[in-house]
Amino acid sequence: MKLIIIRHGDPDYEIDSLTEKGWKEAEILSDRISKLDVTEFYVSPLGRARDTASFTLKKMNRQAEVCPWLREFHAPVTDEKTGEKRIPWDMLPSDWTAVPEYYDKDKWFTTSLMESGDVISEARRVYEGLDEILARHGYVRENSYYRAVKPNRDTVVLFCHFGVECVMLGYLLGISPVVLWHGFCAAPTSVTTLVTEERREGIAYFRMGSFGDISHLYAAGEEPAFAARFCETYDNFDERHD
Repeated sequence: MKLIIIRHGDPDYEIDSLTEKGWKEAEILSDRISKLDVTEFYVSPLGRARDTASFTLKKMNRQAEVCPWLREFHAPVTDEKTGEKRIPWDMLPSDWTAVPEYYDKDKWFTTSLMESGDVISEARRVYEGLDEILARHGYVRENSYYRAVKPNRDTVVLFCHFGVECVMLGYLLGISPVVLWHGFCAAPTSVTTLVTEERREGIAYFRMGSFGDISHLYAAGEEPAFAARFCETYDNFDERHD
């Protein structure tokens, strides 16, 4: 089966929707996704993801199932320097790279920072939600692979967010999400595709064929949004720093 994970369009976080550019990106994306034979659509409950999905769903005369666990990864932690609550998936390179646990798929959530927000509970909520969807489509988690109970060539599409996308990919591929949060960047409306490989009968593993693909934007002459990225060089104050 094919699992397609799509990040929402350029966001307007204040109103939990899309910017003018984001709406344009979502429409361009719909031209790409509507050409696929999609078995099922799933979407985050947040507005920016649902608005992104709306063009595709309308074009295909389809509906998406809303999954609460697909919302942006929500497990606020207490900043050790300021004492304030913040998201757990944005740290300065000099901070997180100095902690060996953040590179470990089994220990990334054991640091004092992550435990201050009980991050693993939210991660398990995502793991369980993803496994429920995959089991529904014929693939049941067993150890670190999937039992192909009903092997198929279905295409399943998830509209969601960058933070939760990395948590899912970390779970499927056996990688710490901290490495993915900081080492990968999924631009708005980017498409990530994983496909099962069943090299032994009944045993499947999800292999990523593409991450953060925005070829649909380039094909339409639309420059990708800068959201999710930071300044390429520190002296460029027209780009995001914090």
